[in-house]
Amino acid sequence: MPSKTFTMTRRAALLAGGALVAGRAQAQDRPVIVSSKIDTEGALLGNLILLALGQAGVPTTARLALGPTRIVRTALVAGEIDLYPEYTGNAAFFFDRADDPVWRDAARGAALAAELDKEKNNLVWLPPAPANNTWAIAVRKDLAEREKLATMTDFFAAAGRGVLRLAASAEFVESAAALPAFERVYGASFPRDRIVVLPGGDTAVMIRAAAQQISGVNSAMVYGTDGAIAALGLVVMRDDKNAQPVYQPAPVVRAAVLERYPAIRTALAPVFASLDLTTLQALNARIAVEGQAAPAVARAHLAQIGVLR
Repeated sequence: MPSKTFTMTRRAALLAGGALVAGRAQAQDRPVIVSSKIDTEGALLGNLILLALGQAGVPTTARLALGPTRIVRTALVAGEIDLYPEYTGNAAFFFDRADDPVWRDAARGAALAAELDKEKNNLVWLPPAPANNTWAIAVRKDLAEREKLATMTDFFAAAGRGVLRLAASAEFVESAAALPAFERVYGASFPRDRIVVLPGGDTAVMIRAAAQQISGVNSAMVYGTDGAIAALGLVVMRDDKNAQPVYQPAPVVRAAVLERYPAIRTALAPVFASLDLTTLQALNARIAVEGQAAPAVARAHLAQIGVLR
């Protein structure tokens, strides 16, 4: 007959084992908490992720529009959320490496972001979209076609001919990371007397000024994937000398969650691969300009690319 001590020890072990199995089962069943930032593109990307994961059979809980970068990033690192779309260039600031030129190269920047976050936080960056949501300059499409403007090299050449008038915020004009960075890399300057400085930093205001030629404006500071750019007849000048960091949107997920639900990787790969610059601009425009609901826009896009059946 076993001793009482052995019996109690065995019983405790069995209880502990049962609790461990139950805990694993509970973790396995826990939905993936999907979040996003509190802006138009965040709502779009968050809904694309939710719908694609649902189609793949991955259970989810939505916490979209959680807040700005600091709030959402902190929640992910703390394990309060499991997955959200981030931008590769922001890793420069997460890891205090803003001066590293690697962030101006899309592939190298994405690889370094993934490496640093996996090592420090056990977070996984999935493949990014081929779009760059960085500081940029857009020109009226009719002017760009007439003057054959496609790149920032073309833009500064046209500035020298006196055919451009720019709408921008004071920050864009004064910040070393914005217009001065373009000027330094391209070895040219934009005449300050041909810049209309508008209050605040709302790019929609700048885009509208260029579209309507307010005060003779025909170009504007923008973020690369702003929805109003194409909708209001502007075209982004390509940063052909990589003056700005690359900000490609990419899903970032906790490694433990990806291990539990490996279908996340395969479900999101075709979604983000479909989001090139013009596609993101058009999708954002449906929300920001046309007033369509983000879930409806996301669903229509996923149906178009064959992810939703």
